[in-house]
Amino acid sequence: MKHTLLFLFLFAAGTLHAQDTKSPLPFLDSVTDFHGFRCYEGRFEGRKACVVVPNGPTAEGKPWVWRTRFWGHEPQSDSALLARGYHVAYCDVAEMFANDTALGIWDRFYQQLQKAGFHRKAAMFGMSRGGFYAYRWAVRYPERVACVYADAPVLDIRSWPLGEGKGPGSAEVWETFKKDFGYTSEEEARAFKGNPLDLVTEIVKGGYPMLHICGDADEAVPIGENTDLFEKKVLAAGGKIQVIRKPGVKHHPHSLKDPAVIVTFVMSAYK
Repeated sequence: MKHTLLFLFLFAAGTLHAQDTKSPLPFLDSVTDFHGFRCYEGRFEGRKACVVVPNGPTAEGKPWVWRTRFWGHEPQSDSALLARGYHVAYCDVAEMFANDTALGIWDRFYQQLQKAGFHRKAAMFGMSRGGFYAYRWAVRYPERVACVYADAPVLDIRSWPLGEGKGPGSAEVWETFKKDFGYTSEEEARAFKGNPLDLVTEIVKGGYPMLHICGDADEAVPIGENTDLFEKKVLAAGGKIQVIRKPGVKHHPHSLKDPAVIVTFVMSAYK
C-alpha cells in the first residue's frame, strides 16, 4: 500500500511518467523514491537489487550506470544522468571483494539487464572499495564496460584493508577478505595478485576511459599507495585515465558537489 501511495503522489506531482510504471526486471517487485526518480527494488539470488529509471524518455541505446558499492551515497551524478535518460542499477555483493562467486552473481544479473534491452556496456561507478569491484569486473568482462569512474578507490588490498602502508587498514575487513578468497594463512593472502594495481595490463587492454577523483589527503586509502601508482602504470601502458585530485580532502566526502565533469565523462564514453 505504501508503495502505491508513493507512486500516486509522485505521478500527481509530475515527477513520474506513464511509461515508467512497469518494472524493468520481473524480480524487482517494490517501488521507492530515489531523489525524485522511480526506483524498482527486489532480491536477486538473495541479494538486494535496484534499478532506477529516468522520468522522461530513455537515452538512445539505453545507457546505464552500474553502482558497484555503497548504493545511494553521493547520488548527484546518478541524478544528473537519470535526468538525461540514463538508468542506474545495483546488485549487492558486499562483502565479497569481487571474488568468483560475486562476479558470477553479477554476470547473471547483467544477463537479466541484457534481456531488458540495456546497453551492452555499463558505466561502472566504484566508490572506495567499490573501485576494487569495478576493476575486477572490467578485467573479467572488458567488452561490457563503457568507462570506469572510481572515487578514492581501493586498488591494492595491502594498502587497505591490510594497512601495510600509511593507512590504518581494517583488521575485521582483512579477515573477511581472506575468507572470501579461501586463504588459510597470512602468507597466502598477502601474496594475492588480483588487485587492480596488479592487473593494469589487462585493464588497459579493455580500451575504456577511466576517471579517478581522490582527496590528496586521504587517510584511509592513501592516494600515494593507490591511484598515484595506478595512474603511472596506466599511462606507461598507453591507457586512458584522468585523475582529479582534491587538495586537502580526506577519504570523505566522495565525488564532487557539481557532477558536471563526471556526467560529461560518462556521456563522452558512450559517444
